Amino acid sequence: MQPLQPFPDIEPYASGLLEVGEGNRVYWETSGNPEGKPALVVHGGPGSGGSRGSRRSFDPDAYRIVLFDQRGCGQSEPHASDPAVGLEHNTTEHLIADMERLREHLGIERWLLFGGSWGSTLILAYAERYPTRVSEIVLIGVTTTTRTELDWLYRGVGRFLPAQWEAFRDGVPEADRTGNLLADYGRLLNSPDPGTRRRAARDWCAWEDAVISHENLGSPGQYSAKSEPAMMAMTRICSHYFANAAWLPEGQLLREAHRLKGIPGILIHGRLDLSGPVSTAWELAKVWPEAELQIIEESGHTGSPAMKQAVLQAVRRFAPT
Repeated sequence: MQPLQPFPDIEPYASGLLEVGEGNRVYWETSGNPEGKPALVVHGGPGSGGSRGSRRSFDPDAYRIVLFDQRGCGQSEPHASDPAVGLEHNTTEHLIADMERLREHLGIERWLLFGGSWGSTLILAYAERYPTRVSEIVLIGVTTTTRTELDWLYRGVGRFLPAQWEAFRDGVPEADRTGNLLADYGRLLNSPDPGTRRRAARDWCAWEDAVISHENLGSPGQYSAKSEPAMMAMTRICSHYFANAAWLPEGQLLREAHRLKGIPGILIHGRLDLSGPVSTAWELAKVWPEAELQIIEESGHTGSPAMKQAVLQAVRRFAPT
């Protein structure tokens, strides 16, 4: 059997900047079939901006593909790389509201939600708030952004990478440490000194790259390869969200998973994912009966050929016939 191939790259047929309040404008675009099944791509990060290549997972004849950049990143305005741009109006609640406003703006009744990493947290938070607006869900690299998960990613996994973790920790001068490394980095990333901000962003991305450095079938090195504006926006937004555990009560997304009843889901997770161990996907599948968990043995957080096949198959499964 021949492996599935991504669909050819396409250009959007419509795009715009949606006014969402507090001076923010969220970039969105639609491609594929204007009369097709609506599907929303929710990017990771937070603050990474949408990957336009995600369109290629969807049959453009069958799907109306919607991409958007979350507040402060990608082509949304204002851009969080500018230290003068405040983040007080950039929270999980704001992003949930932005998604719902975008749905209404585009005249969509229900849509499939597709995304991974931080995007899976945001998808679950939105779907549990608006379950009647969701037709299906495809999650890749499942996270729920609990304090437990964050403690693992920014401290616990250092057991495997002690030198790299100490370098990450030492990016914060000892005299300035408060015991909350994520908040400490947030202060550095919002320093009035440009050199301090740049060093903190590079140190943050060096740690993120260390955690995925073993993923030779995926995309190691992707964080430090970002342009300086994209790196600054991502690290500022990440530290802001993660220092606050995404403003989600601990365990809320698993406790509220009963609200997903009746929504078919496919959870795709790499066995070798050090960033987000498979246990979160496992626990979610246990409390969401309509969800099917697929563990990809060869894959880490950034994917692999087998994971790409699983993603293509999942999206095709939900395509209209």
